[in-house]
Amino acid sequence: MNSFLPEVEKLPKGHPIKIYYEESALIQDILLELDGVNPKEDFQKYFNLFNELTTIEKRFARKENQLFPYLEKHGWEGPSQGMWSFHDNLRDQIRFLNTYNEEKETEKIIKNLPYLINGIRRLLSIEDSKLFPNSIDLLTKEDWKEFYIGDEEIGWMLLNKPAPYPEIKEEYIHPSQDTTKRKLTFSTENTFHYDEGYMTPEQVNMLLQFLPVDLTYVDENDKVIFYNRGEDRVFPRSKGIIGREVKFCHPPKSVHLVLRIVEEFKAGTKDVAEFWINFKGRMIHIRYFAIRDKQGKYRGVIEMSQDVTDIQKLEGQKRLLDDWD
Repeated sequence: MNSFLPEVEKLPKGHPIKIYYEESALIQDILLELDGVNPKEDFQKYFNLFNELTTIEKRFARKENQLFPYLEKHGWEGPSQGMWSFHDNLRDQIRFLNTYNEEKETEKIIKNLPYLINGIRRLLSIEDSKLFPNSIDLLTKEDWKEFYIGDEEIGWMLLNKPAPYPEIKEEYIHPSQDTTKRKLTFSTENTFHYDEGYMTPEQVNMLLQFLPVDLTYVDENDKVIFYNRGEDRVFPRSKGIIGREVKFCHPPKSVHLVLRIVEEFKAGTKDVAEFWINFKGRMIHIRYFAIRDKQGKYRGVIEMSQDVTDIQKLEGQKRLLDDWD
């Protein structure tokens, strides 16, 4: 048995025939253990091994629904007839043994189990000497590349799912160059589609809450419609500000600057204004951004304030998580 294995080892990683041989090794190990177990003395061990062996159905199904049809396309119909019948005979033996297992009829199990073990060993031998060598000769590289999706739908006997074939070599692609359209792995229920991506209202709220900046949004009518409620806001806000005119939200000594910014934004002569001030011993960076829709129409202004005291102190580089341990 496994006389064709040296040729199989030359195949590319993850090749379907290589996976069949990985399963063959597993099956032979199970059969060897079944040979040495006595159902009368340790029925549970026998039963566990038997159940593990019955996953051979996945192997049968992959051959019948994947491998055999491809062999038929290349003119070899023998496996679809003879070997499929062999599978069915083994299935019948498994069913018979299962009826004995249910009643723990150990005498009948001991009598009939060798027929199943020998039958599977004979099948593995035929696969190794005829089925797989001929399959390699008949099927093309392009044929084998089409197997993985169908094989995955049926499943394998192996504990760990085989890696895709052909092997997918992941190369780093900068996010700015990644144009792959991927299937979403999450539900879009109760979400809104933004410029790029989907978020629920709760996720949006958490994002704004945890941003390390103060945000205030004034609409095109000069009314405050939003501010984020972060843990460490630079400038305190309260819910009474919502709906209030922006000119009443700043001290008299600075309101004229705010109004000029808004006027310039509305006129389209400016898009950004920024300041930095010392406030309670901290360096605060304040920026205003004009908000415009896709048609360029003014839709308001965002005020963003950030404590940059510690950022100013940065020097050199930090690439490792030195302070995480």
